[in-house]
Amino acid sequence: MNEEAPLGRLPGFGPIGVIDIGSNSVRLVLYERSSRAPTPLYNEKVLAGLGKGLSESGRLRDDSIETALAALRRFRQLADQSGASKLDVIATAAVRDASNGQAFINAVTGICGDGLQVLSGKEEAKMAALGVVSSFWRPSGVVGDMGGGSLELIEVDIDRLGEGETFPLGGLRLSESSKGSARKAGKVAAEALAASKGLQAAQGRAFYAVGGTWRALAHLHMHLTDYPLRIMHHYTIPADEAFEFCRKIVRSDPAQIEGIDTVSRSRRPLLPFGAAVLEQVIKIGRPSEIVLSALGLREGHLYESLPPEIQAEDGLLDAAGELCDLRSRSPRHGRELGPWTGEVFQALGVDETQEEARLRVAACLLADIAWRAHPDYRGEQAVAMIANGAFIGVDHPGRGYLALSIFHRYAGSSSEEQLPVIHRLVPSRLKYRARLLGAAMRLAYTLSASMPGVIPRTTVVREGERIVLHIPRELAALDGEVIRRRLDQLADLADQASTVVVS
Repeated sequence: MNEEAPLGRLPGFGPIGVIDIGSNSVRLVLYERSSRAPTPLYNEKVLAGLGKGLSESGRLRDDSIETALAALRRFRQLADQSGASKLDVIATAAVRDASNGQAFINAVTGICGDGLQVLSGKEEAKMAALGVVSSFWRPSGVVGDMGGGSLELIEVDIDRLGEGETFPLGGLRLSESSKGSARKAGKVAAEALAASKGLQAAQGRAFYAVGGTWRALAHLHMHLTDYPLRIMHHYTIPADEAFEFCRKIVRSDPAQIEGIDTVSRSRRPLLPFGAAVLEQVIKIGRPSEIVLSALGLREGHLYESLPPEIQAEDGLLDAAGELCDLRSRSPRHGRELGPWTGEVFQALGVDETQEEARLRVAACLLADIAWRAHPDYRGEQAVAMIANGAFIGVDHPGRGYLALSIFHRYAGSSSEEQLPVIHRLVPSRLKYRARLLGAAMRLAYTLSASMPGVIPRTTVVREGERIVLHIPRELAALDGEVIRRRLDQLADLADQASTVVVS
């Protein structure tokens, strides 16, 4: 094995690193390569607290600077030993607002080189919005990025961005300016947000929540509602439910909040202040739902640096394609399944929306990722990989559809009691299509034995009242009892008769 080209990694420009110097934390993320769906190789955060005391003194504290610079020296070493092709450094509210910010910038440049970019509030809003654009399927609503020092708001409509706004409503800053009172912080937030043009665009639309404090809130909500998934990205809470939840957090002693042990100790002190701001966002903006985004500033920065033709790619299909390349027996076979199953659905008279069609293609790319597991556990293994995978561009019902499709590909048309718990998130329409797709995959893999170049030579069409599988004469030996049984199982799901024709 060539150590310079490990088999578990994808080739390309990379690794690439991004350091985010925030008001509360300093974080390094090393990504495998520059791509439409960047995969983290390494992620580390240090709580430097650069924004502590800034609202009163106007300066970065000496001890916070020392902690941040020590972290940066370590991060630079990690980036160097990873062979990073590029290391970008982004600084936000604390650095841009501090009177001694320039001296800190000079010290950072001495460690990391000349790649430091100090973002304005509007630039920070734009980067957060691009992080949402890069990781959601056709997002439409308002993006809010709450950090330690500031809150940025910006409208997003698919790939069009509005004018960014910035407010001094970061969790760390609010906790200090309100003397530790979450209720007082809520009043400060209400006054600051009353004239927000960005929030005016949120009415009846999604509010995309970015930032660690809001993710911690959502994590607690997941725990209290016994949510069947632990993936934060695209976790969605109806706005009225989120409003009542935030009110409860604001009015409670953090130590006495039910389930607080599920939130990391470093996040607990700022939790009520994140709730106070989100409560006012909902009250003033009146969004329809709160949608959590695990991606934000750093991923927006990476997305902005991509060529337009790469930006235009589908992030979900890109990520699924990467797993297909890394884990399947034949990546080419996985890519053949998409158009083949599309023809099968057409023969069965199954209509699909544009989003459902892309989910089917993604499922086809993921169909063989668990082949190395024991045959009895391949379905279970695939479900775990898909349910917990770092996919973008897919909501939780869609993720459930992907997982159920591959589960049925291995386990057949199982009863409701046998389905993995993620099925609770999937609507009936998608559950039915997942069963059909799983049955179509079972037929395809029985025909091909996972080898490429076979299924494109076969066709499934409707002829009169029957679904007919056509096998070319040179592949006639493939016909047999197992093929006919799998075809019958597929046709039965659509209440159709079936037959095989060799010609």
